[in-house]
Amino acid sequence: MKKLIAAVLASVLVIPMAQASAQEKGTTVQEKARALASELISNYGVSGLQYAISDKGSITLSGGAGVYDKATQAPVTKDTMFGIGSVSKMHVSAATMILADSKAIDIDKPLTTYLPQFKMADARYKDITPRMLMNHSSGLYGSHYGNSMLLDDNDTQNHDELLSRLESEHLKSNPGEYSVYCNDGFQLLELMIEQVSGLSYSEFLDRYLSRPLQLSSTQTPLDTFDRQQLAKTYFPGLEQALPVENANVIGAGGIYSTAEELTRFAEVLIGNRTDILTEASAKAMQEPEYKNGIWVPDERNTFGYGLGWDAVSLAPFSDYGITALTKGGDTIMYHAALTAIPESDISVAVLSSGGSSLFNTIFASNVLLEYLKDTGKIDKLLPDPTFEPPVKAAMPAELQSYSGLYGTVGATTAITVKDGELDLPDLEGGLIPAQKYIYTGNGQFKSSDGRTAVSFDPQKNGKTYLKLNAELNFPGAGQMVMVTYEYQKLESNPLNSVTKQAWENRNGKNYYALDEKINSLFYLSPAILMKNIAVDQGYASGTRIVDEHKAVNAAEIPVMNGRDAFDLNFYTKNEAEYLSIDGNSYISEDAVQSIYGGRSSLSTVPANGQGVWFKIGEKSAGKTMTVTAPASGGFAVYDADGMIVNFSVVTKNPSAVLPQGGMIVFGGQAGDVFKISIQ
Repeated sequence: MKKLIAAVLASVLVIPMAQASAQEKGTTVQEKARALASELISNYGVSGLQYAISDKGSITLSGGAGVYDKATQAPVTKDTMFGIGSVSKMHVSAATMILADSKAIDIDKPLTTYLPQFKMADARYKDITPRMLMNHSSGLYGSHYGNSMLLDDNDTQNHDELLSRLESEHLKSNPGEYSVYCNDGFQLLELMIEQVSGLSYSEFLDRYLSRPLQLSSTQTPLDTFDRQQLAKTYFPGLEQALPVENANVIGAGGIYSTAEELTRFAEVLIGNRTDILTEASAKAMQEPEYKNGIWVPDERNTFGYGLGWDAVSLAPFSDYGITALTKGGDTIMYHAALTAIPESDISVAVLSSGGSSLFNTIFASNVLLEYLKDTGKIDKLLPDPTFEPPVKAAMPAELQSYSGLYGTVGATTAITVKDGELDLPDLEGGLIPAQKYIYTGNGQFKSSDGRTAVSFDPQKNGKTYLKLNAELNFPGAGQMVMVTYEYQKLESNPLNSVTKQAWENRNGKNYYALDEKINSLFYLSPAILMKNIAVDQGYASGTRIVDEHKAVNAAEIPVMNGRDAFDLNFYTKNEAEYLSIDGNSYISEDAVQSIYGGRSSLSTVPANGQGVWFKIGEKSAGKTMTVTAPASGGFAVYDADGMIVNFSVVTKNPSAVLPQGGMIVFGGQAGDVFKISIQ
């Protein structure tokens, strides 16, 4: 009551000053937002951007940049909807806590209490709790992406088959041992909510979140709404806007929304809508859950999981003594960031078509800091950290013992520590280039610009990790600190001669996905649909070789780089070798035939509905292929570098010039026949 009275008095006594100040603040923050938005659109692959700040429940900044539609040049407005990707995890986490508030569940009881259909081929699954799903510590391998990211298609296959796929799988760690990003956990929460509530997940969200908050633009792929409200998306090399993207993993990343509605939803997460979620539950979601298990030892970071939240003490706000929460999200083409400061009741949301959630998070942080300065919550903005080239120091001889083979999900690398130096491949998906690191003392090796430090960290689980502490710089946009484990040192895994030869025969070969629907966004980049086998000292593509036909996940890495683990299982059918991952089949490049170079031929989708791949050989290279396809079918053509040449689902173009060394894939319903003409 005292706070309310003080607020009322303040508004009465200082109205003229407040109005003048608001105009000044608005100008400063708006200019910052507009400048950053322009930078992202000009240089970071963003076609449309939307942002909003909410302060004590009121929108104080709302804007957009770029275009909703390149063809019409229609601008982004506050009502333009975007996919929010993994920010959707906050919705399923809030829904879980709503059930906990009503005593329908206890988040620390086994998941099987509420979802008895959940079973795995690993007895430890019985120890997994809803809390572990929300803080990423369940021990699940990570993600089942198959047939989830579809164009103009809200097929529920991924949702419907998740439990049956998990039934034959194992865990990669003890539940609760450490947190590593995991999409499947939030899909299981979605299934649990449906089981306990008796409602579909979309219905639950509508009844318990959207209606009370009056969120008319917060929808799922299964909802009925005007798809024309969605910002158009674009892929490099294709002129047309893509058909509507459906992320059919709703609990993990399938919601659409607007920036303003996301900040309204943030009021629930901050703890200000106790009619929806109790303050106690909101605060519980903000606790540093990551500290309960093995974690990279550094307090200043972009990651530090709460329940749903990516970080519950986000840098650079922690440098100001401010506790900020954040969640980022990416589908294939949409990207999002939501950042909130509970103490001040302020939140900011940034959504985009194109770009990355990393860019959106940097945008959110920079604009929010500017806002905090202008509203007097911080005195001044701290300067960005500066760095100098490393000065080489004498390296203790014992550090040489860290030399050896290191692995992460999908890859291995040999690290040699010698003469105070070590070489590393590119890190963080290429954000940090391959380079030499120089020993500078205190166990650290630094990059040539001094922005990146790596060190070796033996953890209490007996594993040794390569720790990364980097200040990523995005020119014109800003900086972001990243502290994580990049690699895990691998144990020796000697193979017998028969097993060794079997895997050497696969070394360097590609295997192509067969089970993905032809309207999947994954066909835009065949690297997602292709597995390349790289064999290295008893390991294959980051997995530990067990026998001639099987290799299992080797990486047990907290934070991010241990995510989306997989096993490799090979089998032979009709003299062709296949690879099975997460129950999905891939065919060896050795079994892929060249497309017939004559004038006409047919290709038929087999009875199992799997895709059909062809190589582009010398006889067909340079010629024009024209395909007559059924309405349910489509094809994609790639060049030798894996770049898309034509994806008929998007372009509607039945023809393509075939590049030497490229690939073609046909897909559709079982029995679909494609008439192929090559001229």
